[in-house]
Amino acid sequence: MNLLYLKTMSTPRRHRSLFAFMLSGLTLTATAFGQQGDVTHVHDPAIIKENGTYYIFSTGHGVPIRSSSDLKNWELSGRIFENEAVPEWTAEMIPGTRFPWAPDVSYFNGRFHVYYSISTFGSQRSVIGLATSPTLDPESPDYQWTDHGMVIDSKPERDSFNAIDANLIMDSDGNPWLNWGSFHWRDTTPGGIMIQALDKESGKPKEGSEAIHIAGRPEQRSIEAPFIIRANDAYYLFVSFDHCCRGVDSTYRIMVGRSESITGPYVDHEGRPMTEGNAYEVLAGDGNRVIGPGHNSVLKDGDRHYLVHHFYDAENEGIPTLQIRPMSWDDEGWPIAGEPL
Repeated sequence: MNLLYLKTMSTPRRHRSLFAFMLSGLTLTATAFGQQGDVTHVHDPAIIKENGTYYIFSTGHGVPIRSSSDLKNWELSGRIFENEAVPEWTAEMIPGTRFPWAPDVSYFNGRFHVYYSISTFGSQRSVIGLATSPTLDPESPDYQWTDHGMVIDSKPERDSFNAIDANLIMDSDGNPWLNWGSFHWRDTTPGGIMIQALDKESGKPKEGSEAIHIAGRPEQRSIEAPFIIRANDAYYLFVSFDHCCRGVDSTYRIMVGRSESITGPYVDHEGRPMTEGNAYEVLAGDGNRVIGPGHNSVLKDGDRHYLVHHFYDAENEGIPTLQIRPMSWDDEGWPIAGEPL
């Protein structure tokens, strides 16, 4: 089977060279390093658990949903938008968009919330949308996705950030916050990763709230895919440094900083601020099979944490592939990525 991969080396922009095979919704069944089943062509995985079943959402037509009972064997179990690549309003707002990117899944206020990104390759004209469902079980009579439209957007002439790669985090008081961002830095206005308070009922920005800058790389610019968790009485901000979407030439790596406050300042293991491009490395490619691991989510399952990410498989044409690793903590409270399950 021929897989077309558009490799564009001329730009550092995220997803400019996202794979043409994504456009066809193609999924292969394979045994991968760690996970098995429908685990290829999984880009930007977000994970959650409901009633003993794990679900992963990822970039692609309709937002593909995969499920597993054991974190190892996965199958494609549906899509949020079954009959269309993107909701109608997104095509009107962002002409040329082909499919949703980088979904994030969370549960609060009695519903599962999936924040998804809409953009075109290399553009800062982007929007984050929201869809909800009472359950993730497609066999349940309550299973029904409802789209709630735009949450946040970005425009080149107005914003320093790019409205993609959303992630929801609840603070210690149970209040929802959305963090997002990728690459952009306009003039002297800091860009990169932002966070903003949400209204718990609507899941959209809280009235009177403003976006706060929490991480960036002023020189390299290449930071994206934020994911915040609360652990060890601190907030940990995971991000991806460098470049995705180049197959075996990808240089993605997973980095982290932490803060006592959800809005920062986030610092690395030496106390240096993430707003100045600093972070602690959690996982990088091994130079052999696992290339460019990145765009991670974190699953807390009981007392255990799991690092969920994609990598580019050097033994399978550089195809993005799902990988899940147990995650522990060192004596200083920094995360350690274990070997794949």
